[in-house]
Parts: sequence; C-alpha cells; structure tokens
Amino acid sequence: MVKVYSIDGLTPVVHPDAYVHPSAVLIGDVHVGAGVYVGPSASLRGDFGRLVIETGANIQDCCIVHGFPESDTVIERDGHIGHGAVIHGARICRNALVGMNAVVNDNAVVGESAFVAAMAFVKAGMQVPPRTLVAGIPAKVVRELSADEMAWKLDATRLYQNLAVRCLASMRETIALTEAEPGRKRLPLPEVLPLSAWKQRKAGA
Repeated sequence: MVKVYSIDGLTPVVHPDAYVHPSAVLIGDVHVGAGVYVGPSASLRGDFGRLVIETGANIQDCCIVHGFPESDTVIERDGHIGHGAVIHGARICRNALVGMNAVVNDNAVVGESAFVAAMAFVKAGMQVPPRTLVAGIPAKVVRELSADEMAWKLDATRLYQNLAVRCLASMRETIALTEAEPGRKRLPLPEVLPLSAWKQRKAGA
C-alpha cells in the first residue's frame, strides 16, 4: 500500500497503475501518472509547489523532487531520473534522462530526449537543448546525441515501466532466507547493458 502524507488539505494523487515503493515519501500536491515507477527512499515533497510526474516516467532510489510556491516541478512522459538525482523547481521534458546524482536546479528546462550526465549540475534557468548531452559542474552542452544513444534510453525506460508492472504484481514484504535455495533461479529478464558496453557491442556488430 502506498503511504502518503497530506498537508494543508492536499493529498498526493497516485494512479492505480503506478508503483510507489513503501519507503518513498510523497507529501501534499504530488501527481503521479500511470505506469510511473518511484523507487525506494525517493522523496517527492509537494509542500511548497506542485509536483507532476507524467505517464511512464521513473524516479529511482533516493531521488529528491521539490519546488517553489506557485510553480510546478514537472517530469514529463517517459522521463528517466537516475539514482540519487535532485530535481528542484525544474522541468524535465518528454523522454529526457537525468543521470545518477545529478542536480537540476531552479527554473531549468531539460529538453526533449536530452541527457544530463551523472554527477552534472544544471544551473538555475539553464535551457538544455533537445537531444543533446550536457555534463560537468556547471553543466555544458557536450554534443548532440546519436540515434543509438536515444534507442538505448528507450530500452532503459521500458525496463523501468516493466518494473512498475512487476512490482505491482509480485513485490511483497517478507522475511529473509538464511541461505539460498539449491539451484536458485535468476530473474527472467532481457539482457541489460550500461550505455558504454552497449555502444561497444554495437560498434563490434
């Protein structure tokens, strides 16, 4: 069961086809769309401004999403927010990716299908062009993204959309085993590669 907190009469809204981990914290004016995945220990604080997480987006473990009064912080459809990232008062446009431990600051806009590299800092008000890679502290445009990179991103996001389905169907709190079962199976999932390994394989094909 999703555990949420109301404040000043506003209660988070979570679509029944979304998965929100029980350890995530959702407060106030938060809107979570269909097929969204919200991971363990994520914090979505709609106690100042509204937070909108659109259909098919994912917010992974330990992410923070927060904003300002009278403004919306938005992660658009199929947005992909990596582990530990911070989104503060910003807009992440459709199909964009924010890498692990990156920070996207106030009034920034990450354009459609753009990538923010892991550990990058997107300054307040920055406009990240669509289909580009930005990296660094502060973040700067490095180059345009290739078709292969965007295809990899779509595969990664679909994996999280499927994870939302799997979690709704089978994730349950339970008791740890004291030892592994004989012949313990592995998770029946398609192969998943980091982008660097995926590009190497494509280059060798």
